[in-house]
Amino acid sequence: MQLSCPVCKSDLLQQGKNLRCENNHSFDAARQGYWNLLLAHKKRSKDPGDNVDMVASRRSFLDKGFYAPLSDEINRIAIEAMADTPSPNILDMGCGEGYYTTRLYEALTQQGLSPDLAGLDISKHAVKAACQRNKAITWMVASGADIPLPENTLDLQMVLFSRLMPEAFAKPMKPGAMLLVAWPGEEHLIELRKLIYQEIKPSSFDPANTLNGPFELKQKSRVSFQFELESSNDINTLLGMTPHSQRLSADAKQMICNQEHLTLTVDVNLGLFTRL
Repeated sequence: MQLSCPVCKSDLLQQGKNLRCENNHSFDAARQGYWNLLLAHKKRSKDPGDNVDMVASRRSFLDKGFYAPLSDEINRIAIEAMADTPSPNILDMGCGEGYYTTRLYEALTQQGLSPDLAGLDISKHAVKAACQRNKAITWMVASGADIPLPENTLDLQMVLFSRLMPEAFAKPMKPGAMLLVAWPGEEHLIELRKLIYQEIKPSSFDPANTLNGPFELKQKSRVSFQFELESSNDINTLLGMTPHSQRLSADAKQMICNQEHLTLTVDVNLGLFTRL
């Protein structure tokens, strides 16, 4: 994947474990193999994004396959969208610890495609974990508000459960490229939320409103299924990877984790948008 300099926006040329642009801005690969292209003044905190514990919980939970049906449907839509693009340039914006990114790469290659795939996240802990999944993917720590890719580069960008920044997302995408967005439905983890909150407020969020202008909605679908957590350890792991746990008192968290069985609903909307 061709990367661009986060300082001056010119192309970065790779020599071994170093990236350098024509203006001599230089970046070395981290020991784990990723590129840290997040400039210090772009950070909103000393250690932005998911922390070590959240990354570990998410990786442990996802690796047990609870969300595999969602990943499979994401892959199906992406394969269909890229059917006429043998070597698509793809970015997973907000890739986290790389579960969906890696499964997408595997699904595309199994279909005979040759994807040039990159994963971006602002959390260095998440990207460090992602590097362990697949060395063929370009992993980078960077800001989604200032994606270090040249303009008109991407055939597909995937944004799963991340904040939408339409102008920033549109910049590296080719005209006619596809943006695949995932966001929670009204019933997503409803059983867990009822244990945490006294009142469940309905959401009116519609990404089509946010993305209107640079993007146009092409299709929308819904993935809904149930899965079982059959140990307090799995329940604790799920809590650890969600923002809901941050709103829980220690006693409330212990009460939930003391349960040894929990049936949960996955309810996720998927929208495929065209870059205008």
